[in-house]
Amino acid sequence: MTDSGNGYATGDAEPRNGAGDSGAANGNGDQLPVADLQATIKALRSQIAEFEDRWRRAAADLDNVRKRTARDAASQRSDERGRVTAALLPIIDNLDLALEHADADPDTIVAGIRAVRDQATDVLAGLGFPRHDDIGERFDPMRHEAIGVVRDPDATPGTIVQVVRPGYGDGDHQLRPASVLVAAGADDGG
Repeated sequence: MTDSGNGYATGDAEPRNGAGDSGAANGNGDQLPVADLQATIKALRSQIAEFEDRWRRAAADLDNVRKRTARDAASQRSDERGRVTAALLPIIDNLDLALEHADADPDTIVAGIRAVRDQATDVLAGLGFPRHDDIGERFDPMRHEAIGVVRDPDATPGTIVQVVRPGYGDGDHQLRPASVLVAAGADDGG
């Protein structure tokens, strides 16, 4: 007799493996009562429900953390923009004052502009981007951008003889490198 795939042998009126009995095999050939199987199924379903609940709670917590982090980052950016802007306001005020006195003595105007520039560089230094006076220092490609080489008999070859555009910041926190002219060596062109 052949198996028809439904647990019955062809031509048999009884199911095989005791499927019609009050239990099923537990793998050792022993029969488990239906009540034990139902209790095991109920316990497993309860565990599944508990795991699904934990998973949903963890997913919701993760979503809340993402949203809170995004809000905090936006708030911090806004606060930082406010602090930087507040630091720049006195500079703008001083420029307005300078424009009001544009017809004053040119030496006074130049002194006022220098004072405003110094105020601006102090703000940048306070933000972590100090300005450097690099004249006479050795050229460093990590901090400087050479825009030209010049012959200067009074300068040591490879040193900075002129800063065309100052650089701000240090190391990994460099806002921009200084654009400089470098003294040529004896065999360098210039």
